[in-house]
Amino acid sequence: MRVVIAEDSAVVRAGLAEVLADRGHEVVAAVGDGEALLAAVAEYQPDVTVVDVRMPPGYTDEGLRAAIAIRRNHPETGVLVFSQYIETRYAADLLRTAPGVTHRNAAGVGYLLKDRVADVGEFVEALGRVAAGGTALDPEVVSQLLAASGRADVLGDLTHREREVLALMAEGRSNGAIAHLLVVSERAVEKHVSNIFSKLGLAPSDADHRRVLAVLRYLES
Repeated sequence: MRVVIAEDSAVVRAGLAEVLADRGHEVVAAVGDGEALLAAVAEYQPDVTVVDVRMPPGYTDEGLRAAIAIRRNHPETGVLVFSQYIETRYAADLLRTAPGVTHRNAAGVGYLLKDRVADVGEFVEALGRVAAGGTALDPEVVSQLLAASGRADVLGDLTHREREVLALMAEGRSNGAIAHLLVVSERAVEKHVSNIFSKLGLAPSDADHRRVLAVLRYLES
């Protein structure tokens, strides 16, 4: 896996690079601002990028806007936003497939919160999932997107178990993985997924990436 890291903190940047190198991945560039990120992606064409939200010069949303540009101009490169902050103004744009880009040639996308990643292995696994075309969304990101859209109340129709399943779906988990984590049968998970789509007014799909995009399309409607 070839990776570009964009993180304004030199210490965090070096730590991420070391963690990935130790696990056999190639960090082709590690940069500290959005402009350098775009240049590195254009030069190295990595499998995936790790991007912080707030970077120089303004320390507001430069990284996230650069990530959106990568999704638009380099759809074959996966993008994992890894930050302390949720920027709802641009997050939906990041997760939305760019015009003219089909699901067949679009790589994966993710948004994880630094203080909610339990261990290094979890982070590396999520990054690999994004690089392979899957998703890795923190449930809190999905919740805030729903709240920002004014549609959080629709989740009130979901049972507690359906909320748990939806959170794991947002992380990019397959039905089999969800069944293992919740210690239930895969058939039970399939039923919960069907109920979730029905209650949210969404067409069901077996593809993990399309399942999350379906939720995002709902947010945009």
